[in-house]
Amino acid sequence: MADLVPFSKMHGLGNDFVVFDAVSRPIPLTPALIRRIADRHFGIGCDQILVVEPGREPGVDFGYRIFNADGGEVEQCGNGARCFARFVRDRGLTDKDEICVRTRAGLMTLTLKSGGHVLVNMGSVELRPGNVPFCAEMQQIVYTLPLEEREVGVTVLALGNPHAVQVVADIDAAPVLAEGPRIERHPWFPRGVNAGYMQIVDRGHVRVRVYERGAGETLACGSGACAAVVAGRLRQLLDERVVVDLRGGRLIVQWDGQGPVWMEGPAEPVYEGLVDLYGWHGQTTE
Repeated sequence: MADLVPFSKMHGLGNDFVVFDAVSRPIPLTPALIRRIADRHFGIGCDQILVVEPGREPGVDFGYRIFNADGGEVEQCGNGARCFARFVRDRGLTDKDEICVRTRAGLMTLTLKSGGHVLVNMGSVELRPGNVPFCAEMQQIVYTLPLEEREVGVTVLALGNPHAVQVVADIDAAPVLAEGPRIERHPWFPRGVNAGYMQIVDRGHVRVRVYERGAGETLACGSGACAAVVAGRLRQLLDERVVVDLRGGRLIVQWDGQGPVWMEGPAEPVYEGLVDLYGWHGQTTE
């Protein structure tokens, strides 16, 4: 008899996730199995897989692991963090409105608000090239990144995961699909990078698209939205509180230029299901 494992399908502004509860039982994931789950034809289909684990240190409620559709584990996901918070409350794993979770990037605080919104403390901004990581001799606000056909000006930073953000005149005409993969795998980013494109509407409003490392362009990228606002603030183009429109919807991002970056937006359950992970595990190969 198949050993069926429950999961939740969720999304944050169209950036969709399969979420597993590894608090109640271990979840046997391998890169090949992750790719199978994420496949939109032969699996459940998602941009990323989120795994909820027990907190293993004082004051930390849960562990939070994030896997991209290509099977690789990553440090941070803002849209996923909001879904994580809704999941643990909806599943009765906590009754708190504010929870502390451990990610590969460090600790993250999530606050559940009315109307299904979640406020996320995304942590501090890292601008030192070696810590992003990014190959550069000295720290700058805008770097010139050589591509095959042209050079682009990018602001490089990490918010738990690496981002390269460029300002464009028209977000709809930006070469996200053609150029994004080349930036993602550029040799100056030893661990890859999320390639962000930002159109400034005014000082409190931007439009953003992101070609995500290991997932391609998604309908929304929470950390990418935050990185875009940070880049705009560093270039003195934006105010402290910014409305960010992504293809899947709207986020509010706030950064005072020194402390943590704050992001607020919705998280929506789509459906609950059961999957025979162990059967799939036996059919997949590395």
